[in-house]
Amino acid sequence: MFTTLIPSPTHEAIYRVEDPDSGLLGIIALHSTQLGPAAGGLRMRPYSSFAEALEDVSRLSAGMTYKNAAAGLPLGGGKAVLLADPATQKTPELLRAFGRALQTLEGRYYTAEDMGMSPEDMALIHEETTFVAGLPDGAFASGDPSPVTARGIFNAILTAHESCQRTRDISGRVVSLQGLGHVGWHLACLLHGAGADLIVTDTDPDRINAAQRELGATAVAPDEIYAAPSDIFAPCAIGGILNPETIAQLNVSMVVGGANNQLATPSDAQRLHERGILYAPDFVANGGGIINVATEILKIEDRAGFVDQKLHALDQTLRRILTEAKSQNVSPDTVAIDTVNRIIAARAAS
Repeated sequence: MFTTLIPSPTHEAIYRVEDPDSGLLGIIALHSTQLGPAAGGLRMRPYSSFAEALEDVSRLSAGMTYKNAAAGLPLGGGKAVLLADPATQKTPELLRAFGRALQTLEGRYYTAEDMGMSPEDMALIHEETTFVAGLPDGAFASGDPSPVTARGIFNAILTAHESCQRTRDISGRVVSLQGLGHVGWHLACLLHGAGADLIVTDTDPDRINAAQRELGATAVAPDEIYAAPSDIFAPCAIGGILNPETIAQLNVSMVVGGANNQLATPSDAQRLHERGILYAPDFVANGGGIINVATEILKIEDRAGFVDQKLHALDQTLRRILTEAKSQNVSPDTVAIDTVNRIIAARAAS
C-alpha cells in the first residue's frame, strides 16, 4: 500500500492511494475539517486519466464542505474516488484495500456510498475501517441514502416553484429529468405522485422503459434533454453539465436537481440568472443524502426525527436564499455561497 500526499493550495490534504496487489488506485480529498471530520461519498468511475479524477474529487470535496454547512451538520467536506470500472473492476480485495487506506486517516474522513457503489460495498470496506457510513445493517446503519436525497430535491423543487409561481402545487407541470439512477428514479416517482409530467433521459434503456411504463414518462435522447420544453430541469446524473452551450438550449424557468457540481464553472450561475432561469444551488438542493449518512456518523438514536428536522431546516434555508437572491437581483448561488462561508467563518472564530 502506497499513500502519497498531493500538494494543494485549496485543500487541507489530498492523498493518492495505491495498492498494486488489489489493483487499487484512488484519491482521498479533505477540503475542510473546520466544522468537524470530513464526510462525503466514495465514487467509482473509469476516469480517462488521473488528472480528470483529481479535478473531479477536488470539486466534489469542496462541494461537500458547502453541503454539510448548508445542512447544519457538524461535518467538514471530503470525497474519495476510485479509478476503476464498477462493472468489471470492482472486487472485494480492492474495496478492502481502500478500507485499510481510509483507516490510516484515523477519523479525519468518513466515507459513504456514491456513484458506482452500494451499501454492500460499504460493508466490505467496513471490514477494514470504522470510518464508513451507509451500511446496510448494524447499529445506526443508514443504508442507501438515495430516497432521502430524492426527498430533499423534491422539497427544493416545490420551494423553487413556490418562489416562481407562488404555489407548491406542481400538478400538470413538466419536469425534464436527466438521469434515472438511484436518486433520479426515486425523484421521478415523487414527481409523478405529485402530478407532474415527466420527460426523461438515461443511457440505460431498461430505466427508460420502466419510466415510460410505470410513470407515463416521455423519453428523449441524452443530447435532447436540455432543449426539451418544460417548466423544471432536474439534472440527476454527472456534474459539469451547465455550461454556455447547454444553458443557451434550456427551455425552462427553473433548474433544481440532484447532480453534484452542476455548474461547469462558477460564472455559469450568472449565465442562468441573466437568462431568467432560477437555479437552486445543488449543494443545498441535494443535501438529503448526507443528512441520512450523518445519522450514522453521529450515532443518532431517532434517525427519522433527525432526518425530518434537518430536511425541513434545509428547505427553510433554500427559501431564505431564494428570497434574498430575488430581493438583491443576484444569482441564488451567490447568496448560498455567502451563507455557508459565514457559517464556516463563525465556527472558525468560536
